[in-house]
Amino acid sequence: MPSSSKLLTLVLVVQPGRVLLGMKKRGFGAGKWNGFGGKVQPGETIEDGARRELLEESGLTVGALEKVGNLTFEFVGEAQLLDVHVFRADHYNGEPTESEEMRPRWFKQDEIPFSQMWADDNLWFPLLLQKKKFVGYF
Repeated sequence: MPSSSKLLTLVLVVQPGRVLLGMKKRGFGAGKWNGFGGKVQPGETIEDGARRELLEESGLTVGALEKVGNLTFEFVGEAQLLDVHVFRADHYNGEPTESEEMRPRWFKQDEIPFSQMWADDNLWFPLLLQKKKFVGYF
């Protein structure tokens, strides 16, 4: 049984009829489309961590972030749970720009590539798009 958890963020930038995803180019989750996020650093709030990761991975800044979900992941053989705080941003500044870690791309909401995403995404993503709150344990 995991004894501790790692605090992570995930930000989805949503526009009418479309959502911005990033192709993870390296590290954990490489080869999958995902939102933007990562580890919260010591001394940083969860929301500040979400903003920093979004900027680092996509080149975007956002005004309001809406906390929409909390997902906990337990991986077999891992000592830590992943505690992921999920945010939605409906307004952004800048142009999505490729980084060392992520290649951003807009997808129409009816063409989200679930087959190339984490297996749980199709369970909670529709709730995020409907601005409904959610909690999940996987």
